[in-house]
Amino acid sequence: MSDGSDTSPEQIAPVPRISMQAFCETPEVAQIIQSAIGDRRMEKAHVKVHMGGAAAALEAYRSASTPNVILIETTSKREELINYLHALAEFCDAGTKVVVTGRMNDIVLYRELMARGVSEYLVAPFTVLDFIRTISRLYTGVGAEPVGKIVAFVGAKGGAGASTIAHNVAWSIPRELDIQTALVDLDLGFGTAGLDFNQDPPQGIAEAVFAPDRIDSNLVDRLLSRCGDKLSLLAAPASLDRIYDFPETAFDAIVEILRASTPCVVLDIPHGWTAWMRRLILGADEIVLVATPDLANLRNAKSLLDTVRAARPNDAKPRLILNFMGVPKRPEIAVSDFAKAVDLEPQGFINFEPKLFGTAANNGQMIAEVDPANKINETISELARAVTGRTEIRKAKKTLLEPLKLKLGLSRAS
Repeated sequence: MSDGSDTSPEQIAPVPRISMQAFCETPEVAQIIQSAIGDRRMEKAHVKVHMGGAAAALEAYRSASTPNVILIETTSKREELINYLHALAEFCDAGTKVVVTGRMNDIVLYRELMARGVSEYLVAPFTVLDFIRTISRLYTGVGAEPVGKIVAFVGAKGGAGASTIAHNVAWSIPRELDIQTALVDLDLGFGTAGLDFNQDPPQGIAEAVFAPDRIDSNLVDRLLSRCGDKLSLLAAPASLDRIYDFPETAFDAIVEILRASTPCVVLDIPHGWTAWMRRLILGADEIVLVATPDLANLRNAKSLLDTVRAARPNDAKPRLILNFMGVPKRPEIAVSDFAKAVDLEPQGFINFEPKLFGTAANNGQMIAEVDPANKINETISELARAVTGRTEIRKAKKTLLEPLKLKLGLSRAS
């Protein structure tokens, strides 16, 4: 029984392609369900909202087949509700799930409803996320296939360093948190994941996206390049022998296959704004925006964050990382001014250390492999923990304030 008070940050799996009809008695519950229909996790579901409660549901299905899910809001007494459900059972098709929502927080009622085949009882008042979570659990609860978390990295501007940070975080997650991870390089023409991991796979994501009729879990598994016991890479071809124009849903099947088999999927999304890029960013469970402290990055970051907030009202804020901090002789927008302009506090800062990053890139290594003691690794580790939900990212104190120290001439010598 859900009481609408669960505020845990657990992963809510997308609702599959189902049909659902809700029969409400109050405008408040009807509005919550209408709001949920626009959530990214409900995108595949086909939902209709009716008024009239259990009586309307009973009348509707006397002459029509039932959908995958029926939700009934009730303000009736227990005996009247049970009678409605008993009558409705005569018309329900096999496999139809019934969710009841009411205001009685009564364990006896809950047990009686479960005994009569009701799938879930949701106690009002509840939120949009409570509703989505309840429907999601009908299909991804105990015994269901595992559902992975999708983490999208995107740069506010080309050259902001989003790919490098994405690759280091993807490497850090299995190494430090023991979580099976897949890194997907979506910059098909110029992707660097293969170089950064010193891999040269003969096949990669292009083989899948250009053969949509052949995409299945076996094909995706064959295309994954192993970078360690718990890290796999779906590499980009990084060649220009084909044109990489794709429809909006081109990568849906690949992402869903990876989500079903891998606990953490990191998407390295190139800087741009096509329909498929927008879809992948807005559909991710976590968004990490990487920017540098200049005017163009500030403008682009604000535009992207405004778009994300409008499209994802029920999701947590994206995570902002400020990169290339403290470039000598380069004017920078102050951290406080940047944060105020985009209405988002940065959750990490990464110093300008060209020798370190250049060595790592040229050697096909991660930052922690080149310089294990560097404090940048702490920022990478904290971000890895944050996007996987293992712990809250720590506030910027010692290492994260180092760029400010750099301006004052207090940082360690590079």
